[in-house]
Amino acid sequence: MSSEHRIGFLGPAGTFTEQALLTQSDLAESERVPFRTVPDVLDAVESGEVSLGFVPIENSIEGTVNYTQDALVFDHELLIQREVVMDIEHCLLAPKGAQVGSIRTVHSMPVATAQCHEYLRTMLKQADIKAANSTAEAAQTVANLDDPSIAAVGPRAAAAHYGLDVIAEHIADHGSNQTRFVLVGKGTIPQPTGHDRTALVVFQRADEPGSLISILQEFAARRINLSQLLSRPTKRGGLGDYCFVIYADSHIKDELMADVLRDLHAKQGAVKFLGSYPAAGVHAHSAREHADARWREADDWINELRSRIAR
Repeated sequence: MSSEHRIGFLGPAGTFTEQALLTQSDLAESERVPFRTVPDVLDAVESGEVSLGFVPIENSIEGTVNYTQDALVFDHELLIQREVVMDIEHCLLAPKGAQVGSIRTVHSMPVATAQCHEYLRTMLKQADIKAANSTAEAAQTVANLDDPSIAAVGPRAAAAHYGLDVIAEHIADHGSNQTRFVLVGKGTIPQPTGHDRTALVVFQRADEPGSLISILQEFAARRINLSQLLSRPTKRGGLGDYCFVIYADSHIKDELMADVLRDLHAKQGAVKFLGSYPAAGVHAHSAREHADARWREADDWINELRSRIAR
């Protein structure tokens, strides 16, 4: 990827999102454009203001970042290009000389404060929690206010960037805290790597018994593992009107995955494709490889039988 690309990300400078982006050598060479919110990033990609967008989509403690997931499902026609998983360390950041016992207000984005709920509830139970658009924006606000009773939950990088002290470290409820980020763009689908993920949304024709299992059976019959399954309100109807967001360990270029999409499109109604892209991490592929081989053998067998049809 050339440096002529402009990549939008959830800013300002110093967010976990920017740190994750910088772990990708090709993306780090591009011009980085910070935006205040995730929808702002996605709007900029769709309008062409930036070539690509980089946003958080899932956390190991709090689960899906719903405002990102819903924006991709309902508001934009963008495709995921890759995913990046990064370890997250939340710290309590405050002006020079501040002490934990003096903090009366804490700024951060709701996803971050939710990940640190136990610490905030026990160590700062008298503090008011103020919402920010990002952890770095919270740190920037605290730096501008320069009040020793006001702190932010955010990354060490934000403390260094905005001249704050880290007055408490590792404050998340669980030590193994990770966030998944996605790179999104328009139009293109990356080539398969052999370790890929496909994301899609299934809007059911009707809410009826067995509708979910009929969707899942399409994947199970082809030995395709689901790494994530979500139900989200469609926002178009009343209570109970849900769609299913599915992340499957395969690529649309794989015939078995393509076969799933064909059947779902034919049987279930509207299916929205969110992308096939390289997956983060390392996983075993033996089940998928064997399933692919069996499918190819079966396809060859069918083609040989069809070749005997009288003309």
